[in-house]
Amino acid sequence: MEYTGSSYEGDFHNGRMEGKGTYNFPTGTRYDGEMKDGTFHGKGTLFFPNGSKYEGEWENGIANKGKYTFADGLEYDDEEWLYCDGYDRRFYTEICNGLKPAGRSQLTNRVPPREIPEGCYDCGDGFYNPKSRVVVDYNHKFLRNADDDEHDWIVKTCRKGWDEIVGYQPKMDA
Repeated sequence: MEYTGSSYEGDFHNGRMEGKGTYNFPTGTRYDGEMKDGTFHGKGTLFFPNGSKYEGEWENGIANKGKYTFADGLEYDDEEWLYCDGYDRRFYTEICNGLKPAGRSQLTNRVPPREIPEGCYDCGDGFYNPKSRVVVDYNHKFLRNADDDEHDWIVKTCRKGWDEIVGYQPKMDA
């Protein structure tokens, strides 16, 4: 674990993680639950840095069944998923609390929306600077360098940290 930056606090048996414990990944993800022979085994929960979690039952390190809950409390249901499908593009908070009045667009599921640094984009897991092509998390820690495909997708689809006029603009006479 010292080589990967992970840590574990909990029960051991024959020098291996076994029983109940907490395993911390270097990414900030944390597993609380049962272990067997050094792997997730039994009931346990993965807590992610963005506030979401996965509660599951594990067998030899593999999740057999479980439930994913987003940071805002929305539970994922792969059979009856009613959120942001092809017919209903409302945010979860709009489903729970109703739509905003006309003229008050809700730009993200977060209310109020995150403030984006000037010249950057909010790409869902952090901020993207198109000049340096670096994605940092919301605490401004390095996450990754964006490749060409990710750069193109972010520039085309994500919220910007600056205002610009879009749409039809008539030509001005000189």
